[in-house]
Amino acid sequence: MSVTVDADMTPEHLRPIVVLSTPTMIGLMEEAATRSVQPLLEEHDKTTVGTHVDVSHESAAREGEEVTVEAELVAVDGPRLTFSVVARVGDRIIGRGTHRRHVVDRSRFSRG
Repeated sequence: MSVTVDADMTPEHLRPIVVLSTPTMIGLMEEAATRSVQPLLEEHDKTTVGTHVDVSHESAAREGEEVTVEAELVAVDGPRLTFSVVARVGDRIIGRGTHRRHVVDRSRFSRG
């Protein structure tokens, strides 16, 4: 998935400098991972929840730059899914790491 960096993605304390915040980058990584498996789970009334994030934010993405985020499913251990995640601006890696998600039954999970 790709997004263009704008002011809404910047921490307040840095403004007027506009750069992609670390929490926003992590959120994009989680969203890419979710999107990659969700179509396979919906027919079974299942979804995933995030359980672990281990990423580094290595370089800034400035206002107007397009950030591309990729998530690759690298391991499945029962309901536990492990993804390799990377965020880039062009060929430059701005963040990378691993993200784990857990498959849950949507109706049972929503009941608490």
